[in-house]
Amino acid sequence: MTATPLILNGFIMNVVGHVSAGLWRHPADRATEYVDLDYWIHIARLLDEAGFDALFIADALGQLDVYGGNADTALRTAAQTPVNDPLLLVSALAAATRDLSVGVTVSTTYEHPYLLARKFTTLDHLSRGRIAWNVVTSVLESAARNLGLERQMDHDERYDRAQEFLDVTYKLWEGSWEDGALVQDRVAGVHVDPARVHPIGHAGTYFNVPGAHLSQPSVQRTPVIFQAGTSPRGREFAARNAEVVFLGGARPADIRESVTQIRARAAELGRAPDAIRFITAVTVVTAATAQAAQEKHEDLLRYTDEDAALALFSAWTGVDWSRFDRDQPLEYIETNAGRSALRNFTRIDAERRWTVGDVARYIGIGGLHPTLVGDPVQVSDALERYAEEAGVDGFNIAYAVSPGSFEDFVTYIVPELRRRGRLPPRPERPLTLRERLQGTGQQRLRDDHPGARFRSLHTQVTSEGAA
Repeated sequence: MTATPLILNGFIMNVVGHVSAGLWRHPADRATEYVDLDYWIHIARLLDEAGFDALFIADALGQLDVYGGNADTALRTAAQTPVNDPLLLVSALAAATRDLSVGVTVSTTYEHPYLLARKFTTLDHLSRGRIAWNVVTSVLESAARNLGLERQMDHDERYDRAQEFLDVTYKLWEGSWEDGALVQDRVAGVHVDPARVHPIGHAGTYFNVPGAHLSQPSVQRTPVIFQAGTSPRGREFAARNAEVVFLGGARPADIRESVTQIRARAAELGRAPDAIRFITAVTVVTAATAQAAQEKHEDLLRYTDEDAALALFSAWTGVDWSRFDRDQPLEYIETNAGRSALRNFTRIDAERRWTVGDVARYIGIGGLHPTLVGDPVQVSDALERYAEEAGVDGFNIAYAVSPGSFEDFVTYIVPELRRRGRLPPRPERPLTLRERLQGTGQQRLRDDHPGARFRSLHTQVTSEGAA
């Protein structure tokens, strides 16, 4: 039986310290060079030549100031602070690579769809269809305060806004410009046929966008839609919109449960079983031998920082864990932040009662996601087993130290995965990201995607206007 290739993304953020707390202090880590474009180009080319599908760039808009009631710990320990804009990296990385796509995290809570639609169309043009949008709704109160709100919108209302946001962008990307609107007839002097460019006439609860899309259609029109969020509202949003769902969680059984629920709901919405691909995240510590990998892992553990870990965990959960003793057993607390992070730890192991200190130590390497340690065969076995148990199609590969963790993965794991048929050969021509995920020739949204219904928008708007 032929093995199915795994989706592989490099998982990173435009920061010094991403999900491994304190590891920026390790002598081998170069993440402090994140402000240098050469650092990013090195990583992108490394992953591109290794056959990775994408570089998945996380983002957050506010300071991590839940722990201790201020951002001091996050600043001191480089816990996702400071953070630069990921969108501005994309065109440079696209120019430096042939096949690698870039998935960029942008929040629907603090952007405007009319402006963001133009940004993603521009990036889709410049990357020749190698762009994805990881849609999030944001969890940080600090972002709300600094962007004009007294407090963050309620969790479920953020998803209401997000759905309308996407509907507006679908109208702009899929329905505003007809196929054939771009004429470029030098003799006739017609660049665009104005009869084929249409205002979207959107008047909604959160947005009023009457006009047409500013940009001519790009290769994919709509960027590939990534989504991360496993609350009930997050799963509903994923079933309606996502083409790739990023699921966190420490237990494969919990991830599989979310996969099953999202697939079932997507089917109710008329989407095919293979319309959505699923990924989760792991951190890999590897070397030529199992002993060398274990020694490397033990060395990394010496540089983890529990304060940094709890600054991250406080931001993710909305709970100030500085107020709890490290021996305090962990209990689920309802908050307005990311609800799945805390829920996962309160149910991670039926035989174990996790404490705050346990969580801080666990997060040290890999954040909320599992860490796999071993030689190439051991790690590849573990990846295949985890994918099977969780029901996922691939992985975001996080780093402990950057770019060293990526370099180790490419050196040791990629050849073994390729030997097993888990990495496809390099395509003869560059493919769009949607083609890599859905098959050659599938550059546009599938017909069963809810966003595709807006392709007839100009007919709908004309009919409504006539009425």
